[in-house]
Amino acid sequence: MPAGPPQQITPQSLNDYLEVMSKSVFQSGMSWKVVEAKWPSTKEAFHGFDIETVANFHEKDLDDLTNDKRVIRHYRKLSAVIANAKKILELDGEFGSFQKYLRAHGDFDATLKAIRKDFKYMGPSGIYVFLYVIGEDVIPHEQFEEEYRKK
Repeated sequence: MPAGPPQQITPQSLNDYLEVMSKSVFQSGMSWKVVEAKWPSTKEAFHGFDIETVANFHEKDLDDLTNDKRVIRHYRKLSAVIANAKKILELDGEFGSFQKYLRAHGDFDATLKAIRKDFKYMGPSGIYVFLYVIGEDVIPHEQFEEEYRKK
C-alpha cells in the first residue's frame, strides 16, 4: 500500500465515481503497484470510464478486455466494472443523484452494507477507500481496522 492515504477528489460526474470504484475493484487482493502501473491503460480500455459507454459493453467487449495485455485480465473484475456502471446509473436515476444514494443510509456501517449488497467485487476495504477518495464520511481508519478487518 502506498505511504499515506490516497488522494481525495470531488467527483464531477458519474464517470468519476465509476473510475474510483473500479480502482477499488481491481485493487482487491492485488498489489497496488500493479494496479497503478496498469491504470492508464485500464482507463483507456474503459474509454476513460465513460459510464454510458461502459454500461453498454457487451460480451464481445468483455472478451476483448480479457485478451488485452495492457489491463489486468481478471474476468470477474472486468465484468464487475461493467455491472457496477449499470448499477450506478440505475441508482442515480432512482435517488436523483448517486451522491444522494450514498448519503441515504444514515451512517458508515449502513452505507458499507448497502454498497456491498448493490455492487460487485466491493468488500469492506475497497468500500472504505472508495468512500474516502470521493470525500464521503468514513470512520477513523484505526476504528475501521478494528471493526471490519477482523470480519
